[in-house]
Amino acid sequence: MGDTNQQYDQAVNSCKEIFIKKTRDYGTAWRVLRTISVVDQIFIKALRIRTIQDLNTQKVGDDIPSEFKGILNYAVIGLMQMELGQAMVEELPVEQVDALYDKNILLARNTMLDKNHDYGEAWREMSQQSFADLILMKLMRIKQILNNDGKTLISEGIDANYVDIINYAVFALILIAEGKQ
Repeated sequence: MGDTNQQYDQAVNSCKEIFIKKTRDYGTAWRVLRTISVVDQIFIKALRIRTIQDLNTQKVGDDIPSEFKGILNYAVIGLMQMELGQAMVEELPVEQVDALYDKNILLARNTMLDKNHDYGEAWREMSQQSFADLILMKLMRIKQILNNDGKTLISEGIDANYVDIINYAVFALILIAEGKQ
C-alpha cells in the first residue's frame, strides 16, 4: 500500500495537466455549462465505465482511467461553476483557471483527509465497480437537489457531492495504478 497523500497528488496532477492543456486548446468553453449539463457529462462517463466493466470490452479508445480523469475534471468544473456563478460565455485567463482548480482540489483533498481519519482508508478495500456506482448515485442525488430548486432538508448540497465524486475518482485511479480492480 502506497502513501495516500503522494498517490492522491499524483492522480490529481495527471488530471490537472490534461485540464490545463485543454484550457489552452479550447479556452473556458465549459463556462457555458449549467449544473445539469456538468452532471450529465459526468453521468455519461460513469455509465461508460460501468458498461465497460459489465461487458469487459470496449470499442472506443478512451480507457477506464481516462474516464475517471474526465469525471474528476468535470466535477472540478462543477465546483468552479458554483463559485463563479451563472453559466455564461466567458473566457477566463489560464492563470485564474489554474488557481480555481487548485482551490477546489484542496477542498476535496482536505475532505478526503478528514474522512480517511474517520473511516481508516476503507476505500482501499473497495472495488472499481463500487466507485462507478457511487459516482452514479451522487449524480442522482445532485439531480434530485436540482429538482428541489437546490434546497435540502437534512442532506449535504451539490458542492459536497462534487467533492465526493472527485475523491471517488481519485481513489479509483490510485487502485488502478496499484493494479487492483
